[in-house]
Amino acid sequence: MPPAPSGSPPVPEHASDEQINAVATWLDDRFEIPGTGIRYGLDALIGWIPGIGDALAALASVFIVFAGWKRGASRITLIRMLLNVFLESMLGAIPIVGDLAHVGWKANRRNYNLLIRDQQPLRRHNWQDWLFVIGACLLICLMFLAPVFLLIYVFKYHSPFLR
Repeated sequence: MPPAPSGSPPVPEHASDEQINAVATWLDDRFEIPGTGIRYGLDALIGWIPGIGDALAALASVFIVFAGWKRGASRITLIRMLLNVFLESMLGAIPIVGDLAHVGWKANRRNYNLLIRDQQPLRRHNWQDWLFVIGACLLICLMFLAPVFLLIYVFKYHSPFLR
């Protein structure tokens, strides 16, 4: 690209806190169910599109993770952010339960808060960060292994061919 003209403002290298907060707000808590105080955003609404809704919502959520990476967030923070998006996306794929997960989990708001915490001068990662990462990884492993064990159980105890 040619150099910017001398009178133009400098192009920011990464998104500002306000821009990231705006994305998190629009995706997670822009709207309110009247009289309940329950907030939801486009993330929950996009999830209603059959087939691709949850994938589009996850793609939008990755913007905040990418902004954290561009800012030099620590590895544990980036892993937590990715796990937040992954867990919400996996739960989001389940009809009805997924819509409640989008409203309740709010991965984008969590990721914004993690990013802001990571930018603090004395950024310390406590044992809760590691506990979350380990627990989420175990949950993901369980989610992938449960169908295998279920199939083994069904074939072993309920198959007429194996009796």
